Amino acid sequence: MTDRWTGIWMGITHSYAEVERLMGEGWIICRHTGTWQPPTDIYESDDGLVVQIEVAGMRSEDFSISLAGQTLVIAGVRTDVTPKRTYYQMEIRFGEFRAEITLPWPVKPENVEASYEDGFLKVRLPCPQPQRVPVIGTR
Repeated sequence: MTDRWTGIWMGITHSYAEVERLMGEGWIICRHTGTWQPPTDIYESDDGLVVQIEVAGMRSEDFSISLAGQTLVIAGVRTDVTPKRTYYQMEIRFGEFRAEITLPWPVKPENVEASYEDGFLKVRLPCPQPQRVPVIGTR
């Protein structure tokens, strides 16, 4: 019986350590309950970060993208235009969705670009540019 609890405890401890590691890297994605959760990828490109969300069947104007500090919020509503039916299996989600992504660095909203093509919303966020710091000498 002790081995069983030790295994469970080790699994919980490992999961907690993984969450702490990811949070330490600056990646936090919050999902709100009551909304569906489209698949979301976040990756680095040569120019910065790309947040890609798979949401087929929408139009560009169906999305709301905002940036407050280091938090990117992507929300939208996908409406079901098909007539109501009796389903045997239903995996395609409809209704509201929202994702909040904490970014590892601040980004100016005017530098963010978003595009929607082939069922994927891509939000591009540039890397911060190195800034030259002047050295002031005293005489």
